[in-house]
Amino acid sequence: MKFVWMDVDPGHDDATALLLGLHCPDIKLLGISTTHGNASSDWTLRNAARCLHAFGASAHHSDIRVYPGAAKPLLKPAKHDPEIHGEDGLGGVEGFPDAEDPNVTRWIAGQSERALDGLSAAVRKTWDNGKGNKVSIISSGPMTNVALFVAVYPDLLEAIEEFVFMGGGVGMGNRSAVAEYNILCDPHAAQIVLNAPVKKTMIPINVTHTAIVTRQIHANLLSPASQTTDGRLPTASSNLRYTLSTLISFFAESYRSTFGFENGPPLHDALTVAYVAYPHLFKEKRFRVDVELNGTHTSGETVVDVWNYKNCDDSWGVGGKNCLVAQSVDLNGFFSFFHESIERCDQVSPLNA
Repeated sequence: MKFVWMDVDPGHDDATALLLGLHCPDIKLLGISTTHGNASSDWTLRNAARCLHAFGASAHHSDIRVYPGAAKPLLKPAKHDPEIHGEDGLGGVEGFPDAEDPNVTRWIAGQSERALDGLSAAVRKTWDNGKGNKVSIISSGPMTNVALFVAVYPDLLEAIEEFVFMGGGVGMGNRSAVAEYNILCDPHAAQIVLNAPVKKTMIPINVTHTAIVTRQIHANLLSPASQTTDGRLPTASSNLRYTLSTLISFFAESYRSTFGFENGPPLHDALTVAYVAYPHLFKEKRFRVDVELNGTHTSGETVVDVWNYKNCDDSWGVGGKNCLVAQSVDLNGFFSFFHESIERCDQVSPLNA
């Protein structure tokens, strides 16, 4: 059993990550924090709470809450990505409850409680001065909240099992020529986390771009065991599955029109949950990774020292090979996990009531 905190910026692929985190039997989800990124911090907070209601969190996670976090990066101006995710971060999604619905707002922590409060309290309680369990922190958006945790609570770093983040690329970018969006939004935060003396795993776009929701996978999402030979999708077998289909369809069109993905959208963020729960599905290699902070054309690039130019020690911190970088993922294993999680969610989602 892995004890997990999720830091997210929903976002279509963040929504799928939340579904997996809520319904993975090998994860104990401690709480959720939200940050600026795919949409404004106001919307990412509301979207995370909407996901908790829609995905039936009350069935097994009635005690967790969503904590609002950073509204902007450490130094750079905030930026969002309506071209990919719509103005509210979950563009095109049908069937989700309204953001002001009491069933949604109940999941949001009290007004005076922020991301660092919730995260630090959960880590401290779970660790219990070494008598309990370490916590894995998943980041699927800009790492502002995680960097602040590293800076403010160095005494709690011994309680962290691992930082797992979706972000970066090895020799490629997606929202600049060389930078991936999550890192580009707050490169300084990413560097702070990379410098932390804690194990880290980076799930780069080189790998996430292989986790494509093909037409057949989309068909199975709508109706398990269905086959599509003529390209047409089956009718959804439940309200939840219809809602997930609208999420995938909007995301697919965004990736087709913006990046030319013709076979379906990549489920970037969901891979972080799969990695924490089932690391055997991945192949990874340890490198020194830094972030370009000042380059005119390369700000936000993850510089992965694949040729070992830098003389490093065995630590996970400033002087060491500080990061495992995923190289590949077992797609059959990942999508089996994906469909199994949807099946468990389908049994408890209030959307089906």
